[in-house]
Amino acid sequence: MNKTEIAYAAHLELLKAAGEVLWYRFEGIKLRLADNTFYTADFAVMASDGVVELHEVKGFWTDDARVKIKVAADQYPFRFMAFKVRAKKHGGGWEREVF
Repeated sequence: MNKTEIAYAAHLELLKAAGEVLWYRFEGIKLRLADNTFYTADFAVMASDGVVELHEVKGFWTDDARVKIKVAADQYPFRFMAFKVRAKKHGGGWEREVF
């Protein structure tokens, strides 16, 4: 894990302690999008309602990564979300984008 992913894992631990997350795993699910094309979410997360969410943690987006998460969201019945660190001067925490 990189530093941003380590920070997000700590955030998930807090959510787990609060009962908002039941389970999570780093790079726990790999999805086939096409021949020789796969998407591996940074975190597979089971929310408290039992729904599996796939969380992407980004410092910045590449075009390839954005296309892959959009294609995956179109093909698979999971909640897809991306999280980016919010600057401390803007209150800190995480910004969420839903696909």
